[in-house]
Amino acid sequence: QVQLVESGGGLVQAGGSLRLSCAASGNIFSINAMGWYRQAPGKQRELVATITGGRINYARFVQGRFTISRDNAKNTVYLQMNNLRPEDTALYYCNAEVTPTRGYTYAYWGQGTQVTVSS
Repeated sequence: QVQLVESGGGLVQAGGSLRLSCAASGNIFSINAMGWYRQAPGKQRELVATITGGRINYARFVQGRFTISRDNAKNTVYLQMNNLRPEDTALYYCNAEVTPTRGYTYAYWGQGTQVTVSS
């Protein structure tokens, strides 16, 4: 079994910053892709950013405001969010594509961390 635990969400004023963290633990042999997604009320879940090895992909709405990074030794992915806007308000989910020591590769989700940006 694999667990993803997110932290770092909260309430911030527009223009502020937050740093999200997501640590994976459990039966892990390797982790391929890691990423962040978000879901606002009444909307579908959408990709924010992913990191796979040295390849990084950002959603268009990020516009240079967010930076994704990972620490492979800690099985942790981060999302530094700057210049936050009210429209960034959402539940942010971590995702990791994990290969266990035994079994098949599977994409796991965290429980989500709330980000609220006030105007």
